[in-house]
Amino acid sequence: MFRRLLLTCCLCLAFELRAQAPRQVAAPQPLPSSEGAAFVVKAGRLIDPETGSSAVNQMISVKDGRIIEIGPAVAIPQGAETIDLSGYSVLPGLVDAHNHLALTYKKVPENDFYYFTYVQESTALRAIEAASNGMQMLSAGFTVVRDLGNNGLYADSALRQAIEQGWIPGPTLINSGIIIGGYGGQFTPTPEMAKDHNILYPEYLTADTRDEIIKAVRQNVLFGAKVIKICVDCKPYPYSVDDMKLFIHEAANAGGLKVAGHVQTPEGARRAIEAGIWSIEHDDGLNDELNKLMAQKGIWRAGTETPTDYWGTPADFERTVAGMKSAWKYGVQMAFSTDADYYVPGMSRGQLVIDFLKSWKAAGIPDKDILKVMTINGYKICDIYGNRGPLKPGFPADMIAVKGNPLQDIDALRSVAFVMKDGLVFKRDGVMTPERFLHGGPINGWKIH
Repeated sequence: MFRRLLLTCCLCLAFELRAQAPRQVAAPQPLPSSEGAAFVVKAGRLIDPETGSSAVNQMISVKDGRIIEIGPAVAIPQGAETIDLSGYSVLPGLVDAHNHLALTYKKVPENDFYYFTYVQESTALRAIEAASNGMQMLSAGFTVVRDLGNNGLYADSALRQAIEQGWIPGPTLINSGIIIGGYGGQFTPTPEMAKDHNILYPEYLTADTRDEIIKAVRQNVLFGAKVIKICVDCKPYPYSVDDMKLFIHEAANAGGLKVAGHVQTPEGARRAIEAGIWSIEHDDGLNDELNKLMAQKGIWRAGTETPTDYWGTPADFERTVAGMKSAWKYGVQMAFSTDADYYVPGMSRGQLVIDFLKSWKAAGIPDKDILKVMTINGYKICDIYGNRGPLKPGFPADMIAVKGNPLQDIDALRSVAFVMKDGLVFKRDGVMTPERFLHGGPINGWKIH
């Protein structure tokens, strides 16, 4: 009797479990990545910004995220998808050498006063904002961005890591971490607010002594900085030549990082040049004499030359244009840079940035040279020219396509129809298609810092 009862219970349980068992589901799809992906891009016009030349009816074969071959007839990888851009100009991606992706101050609620952004927005929120701004930049054709501070508590490092992991689409980031400066950074707090650095950190790292300079550089490197940014003369107690040489030495010691210097005065610029800084950010303190010195020493100029539509007066813009003409005349290494960190209603971050073409055109710089500044010079100031940027076999497949010929009409860059980043299509026919980039990862390894 007991045995029959036990058998009956077991059979009932088996039928119940069978009824509750989940239906068979399809096997999970492979994570989206460039691994195994193959493309052949047919370019109506292939542009080489470095030489200012172009070739018609070219093909670019891409596999596993990298360029395999370029020419009028290339070996087509097995299973390759053909992308027909025969009606477009294909060229390498653009570079903004000075941006702030995790900062977007606005008339409401900050009254265009970025100090308040730090008070009102958490780093977590700003990281999401940075991801959005990064995708807006990529959609506008900017495949590389040098992100120079004001990113809260390392939102820039978090964004770079997420992009490199393959979690989300975005430009290649050369990020600085927290800006390092003398006590106060660029803020002017009250004594109450300055106590224990409450209003300074994490927008600025205070470094006033030799030990503090070394510690600040090492902190940024530890938390993912790929370039070091300093405030050269933001306060009446500017950094000396020896101070900046220490920054340069310590950055170089940490894997060859470069130092970018925010400069406001001619004396600050002179000291930075004497110290051998990598780049001078902004054009406020520069003049003919200093442009000559920069050219002689090969120091980069990231002038962040803002059109008067967004900042300043017509007289300010005239001075900006005159400074650009001077730098160009004396052969200074110039980079396209914007200092974009604010919101203009009706414009994406990418549209705002590309509108800085107005300044370069007003300075009378030829279109083909502006294009070189926005590409080749950008890769060089970011210190990636040897491994990313130009369209070369073996390099990552980063490319964009536009109607028209930007060598002859630089405004063709205002409408980017196609973007490929790391061998994956981000934008096609003017429409963003980011789904191939989105996944739970990691694809490229978890140990990315």
